[in-house]
Amino acid sequence: MRRRDLIELLGAMTQWPFTASAQKGDQLREIGILAAAPFEEFDSLRQRLRELGWTEGQNVGFAYRWAEGDDTRYPALAAELIALKVDLIVTWGTPAALAAKEATSTIPIVMGSIGTTLDNAVVPNLARPGGNITGFSRLNFEIVGKHVELLKDLIPGIGRVAVLSNATNPGVAVGIRYAEVAAKTAGLTLDHIQIREASDLGTALPGLSRLHPDAVLVMADTQLLAPRQRIVEFMNASRLPAIYAFPEFAEAGGLLSYSPDYNDLFRHAAVYVDKILRGANPGDLPVQQPVKFKLVVNLKTAEALGLTIPPLILAQADEVIE
Repeated sequence: MRRRDLIELLGAMTQWPFTASAQKGDQLREIGILAAAPFEEFDSLRQRLRELGWTEGQNVGFAYRWAEGDDTRYPALAAELIALKVDLIVTWGTPAALAAKEATSTIPIVMGSIGTTLDNAVVPNLARPGGNITGFSRLNFEIVGKHVELLKDLIPGIGRVAVLSNATNPGVAVGIRYAEVAAKTAGLTLDHIQIREASDLGTALPGLSRLHPDAVLVMADTQLLAPRQRIVEFMNASRLPAIYAFPEFAEAGGLLSYSPDYNDLFRHAAVYVDKILRGANPGDLPVQQPVKFKLVVNLKTAEALGLTIPPLILAQADEVIE
């Protein structure tokens, strides 16, 4: 064998293991989706992929696995996607990302949205995550301080805030730390109500009401997002002003939401999917943070609760529901 041929062979053998798979030509590529439910942001992912040349049914297909409010299902669902031999997995949420990472070290994983990159074992380094995983942090727990600030500005004389969260979410501990610091600065007392699965809401919500808080902060978690209509209806019926971490809550009748722009995150995630399917090493793509945030105010709910939204908050709003 000529020396040049040997060098080329060795180079091919040491390339990122997905590169050969990326050269399948017109063969259909399969993308696994692992999340709590079919949230509308996946439409943004698919749309951006179409713009990048990936047409469903022609050169790309999707396999969906939904946890449906039960985080304990993620390991089994991730195993199902691996058994299907998908080319790549897109996740939403920390539990989904951790389950996918635990299930495979070879199939690339793109985190469309992870709650926090602090205090978890998802990636060792944001700039160069290494291995088979990369994606986007939504900073939901790091921006809890903004939620506390908005409640303080909204409700005169506020003194006590109840925090509803999912104890099984690894990022919640980070969010609680940020909430405690913000509350101390604002002179507020926090009460914590936690669930472990969606069925716990049956006791958690009445327990929260019995604390008689001035307001409620519903911490970011896809397990809480799925039953959002139930949560919003309870808060409104109990006349509890609440702030949420997903705009879908405000669209469902919640008072306020402040969050990253999730559609923007998933459009960026599609760019990472495109790059990886064309041969890029996910471990070389930095984990990125959101650059767009969205404040949604529901004036109809504010009126029903007897609240006047201060001009300062309305001036910051990206969307006002009337």
